[in-house]
Amino acid sequence: MKKLWQALILVRRCDPRSFRLRILYVVLQSLLPLLNLYILKLLVDAVTAAVTNPATAADPSPLALLLAMVAIFLLNRIVGTLNAVNNDILAQKLVDYMADIMQRQSARLDMAYYDNPDYYDSLHRAQQEATSRPLVIMGNFMSLFGSALSIAGIVAMLTTASIWIIAVMIVAVMPGFAVRLYKARRIYTFRRDNTQLYRRTAYYSAILSSRDFAKEMRAYNLTDFFRRRFVATRSGLVRQLIAISRKLGALDILSALVEAAAMFAVVALLIHQALAAAITIGTFVMLFEAFRRGQGSLSALVASIASLYDNRLFVTNLFDFLDFKPQITSPANPLPMPDKIETIEFRDVTFRYPDMQRDLLQHYSLTAHVGHITRIQGQNGFGKSTLVKLLLRLYDPQQGSVLINGIDIRNLDLRQLRSAVGVLFQDFGRYALTAAENIAFGDSECVNAVMRDSVSTDTSTHLHDKALIDDRIRHASTLANAHSFISQLPENYNNMLGRTFDRGAELSMGQWQRLAIARLLYTDAPILVLDEPMAWMDIPTRQPFIDTIEKLSHNKIIIIITHT
Repeated sequence: MKKLWQALILVRRCDPRSFRLRILYVVLQSLLPLLNLYILKLLVDAVTAAVTNPATAADPSPLALLLAMVAIFLLNRIVGTLNAVNNDILAQKLVDYMADIMQRQSARLDMAYYDNPDYYDSLHRAQQEATSRPLVIMGNFMSLFGSALSIAGIVAMLTTASIWIIAVMIVAVMPGFAVRLYKARRIYTFRRDNTQLYRRTAYYSAILSSRDFAKEMRAYNLTDFFRRRFVATRSGLVRQLIAISRKLGALDILSALVEAAAMFAVVALLIHQALAAAITIGTFVMLFEAFRRGQGSLSALVASIASLYDNRLFVTNLFDFLDFKPQITSPANPLPMPDKIETIEFRDVTFRYPDMQRDLLQHYSLTAHVGHITRIQGQNGFGKSTLVKLLLRLYDPQQGSVLINGIDIRNLDLRQLRSAVGVLFQDFGRYALTAAENIAFGDSECVNAVMRDSVSTDTSTHLHDKALIDDRIRHASTLANAHSFISQLPENYNNMLGRTFDRGAELSMGQWQRLAIARLLYTDAPILVLDEPMAWMDIPTRQPFIDTIEKLSHNKIIIIITHT
């Protein structure tokens, strides 16, 4: 039950006003039909009296009762429309709210989580439930609340006839309740046990539709292979789901037979009482409708309880993911980052990735000094790129330490540490954004400041900062030898890159790498680490790049990683 309340709290937090309106609309939609049912009884009795004794004026008149029924019907429809609009607003706000929660959680977790298949299973399940389940749970609670209100009124009406009617009505829905609970558990277990198969189908589908794989799909005629894999995996899942569905369908039919038998017994009793003049025709109509609606409300109540049980199982996936905690964090009282960084030292470092059977680095030591270019060479799998991840504290070593000016980086603030290191990764990012943004990402603080200013009313501050960023961008791109091709784009630095969106310009891998180097140089960080910086460079570009790095090394620590 705790998880259900947590989900309900998430919905309330995303939009408290819409949440309160939802409750109000549910109360009105539960009570108005009961009021209309009672007015229907009065109307039938008034019409019956007018037919049997025309000389007596009915009080209230049938016309007044009819107008009251129409007014309540109209009000109920208006409330239903308002509720639907309010639900749409709440749903959209919940999508944004949950997306923000999921993105923040994913961003704060350690890189080690990305090396664990269980993490991807949990992420896959959480992503499927995040935007829908909390809203569905709220709907279940509201339906439960509304059904309970309706049933309370209906029970009050039915007690005027016979207490046995209420008993029959309750007993009749029990088989359906049991079937729904069984169905919830069966479907949940199936989906959880087959999470990896669902992820495989998503992976095969992504490969078939991804631009990154499109060339090899065609060059090696791989489309049929991945389509067959997709179809085979999906077919196995579908066969199991169909078998489950058929079994549950048979149980649903049996429960429906019990409800039909209960209806027959109750209506027969009401007919007997009406024929014996124990109740009026209006009361007969009211009780018949009350029983019919009572069955519907009880079914809705049972469905809500079963759905809450179902959703409690699924929403657990969401909170399991949100319960993940990062292990690499800033210390409670971090030491100040040195004003001038003189040395970086890897001291007796031993490291292995999660679930690896051997150490990637064993008692490795290295010292890099300001004013010098430190080159790290080695074969594939030597662990060269891993050193960058250790320096950024994406991982912590199992033994040994990484030090800046003799200070263990585990004693430093994470954000300050990473801001002091500019990195060109071997698998550098290629962002489907403008050329300017691709470069300016090197200084996230500056970019975030401009984004904040862009929505403020002080436009002069925004324009001033933007001009400074443009100057820095051009300077960084010139140092990286990227200005020449960027200036030839139709919209210059404001041109979109990549073919993901409209008007995007595709670049060669060498041009993308120069753009990534410009992003590195834009940081103006005291530590620069370049992993295979010339892997995609043509020969004419290499010497200017080397000259630039030599000049920068006078007051920075520069580490260059290359293959032997």
